[in-house]
Amino acid sequence: MILFNETVSIENAVAAEWLEWMKETHIPEVMATTFFVKYQIAKVMEEEDTGGTTFAVQYFARHMDDLLEYHRDHDQNMQAKMQAKYAGKYAAFRTVLEVIE
Repeated sequence: MILFNETVSIENAVAAEWLEWMKETHIPEVMATTFFVKYQIAKVMEEEDTGGTTFAVQYFARHMDDLLEYHRDHDQNMQAKMQAKYAGKYAAFRTVLEVIE
């Protein structure tokens, strides 16, 4: 299994709205691509006071080929939607991990 992790630090002023948008709109759109079998959202508990709240949004794919196809066909569009809605209000980085056990 492959874990695609997006860590997002979002300004506190829009964090609740962003989280709702993620749950109601963005994640359902990502999952509708069928490249992922499940997801989870976690809130980072220990963080410096940066004026933002940090979340880890994790998507699980069966195979690396699924993730590569998602990146090729859908990722740019999904990123553009978040950028259009929350430009300048977040910072994000991504990690791809292989689930061992």
